[in-house]
Amino acid sequence: MSQKRYVVELSEEERAFLTGIVQSEKRIARRKRLRAQVLLKADQGEDGPAWTDEKTAEAFDVHINTVHTTRKRLVLLGLERSLEDKRRAEPPRKRVFDGKKEKELLAIASGPPPEGRARWTLHLLADEVVRLDIVDSVSYETVRRVLKRGI
Repeated sequence: MSQKRYVVELSEEERAFLTGIVQSEKRIARRKRLRAQVLLKADQGEDGPAWTDEKTAEAFDVHINTVHTTRKRLVLLGLERSLEDKRRAEPPRKRVFDGKKEKELLAIASGPPPEGRARWTLHLLADEVVRLDIVDSVSYETVRRVLKRGI
């Protein structure tokens, strides 16, 4: 087997911290507890069990990549951040309305309704902001959420 690139060698304080998480009776996220257990078993320090990735993965019923990723995150990010879930740098979808576009939508919605109508509907507002080139396309549900937030 090849040499591990990210070697876990825990200090006494780190080991005590992880053991505290594993043995805690408080409600701790399942994944956080699992990552702590993986790191304790992967510890290759003088007091660590130095389990292989395969043995650790089998013992905790996770994929071997989970063990590798946990070790890698410890080495690169540190103990605290290796136990937490990753956060996205940016959301999966960009916002349709930014601050300026939201104000324009709110101005249209609070203005007079189109001719022949008693009030603005979400569908009419969505069509109007597209017609005025405020946004390229938008659903009425997005318009509803913006109005709910803005009012």
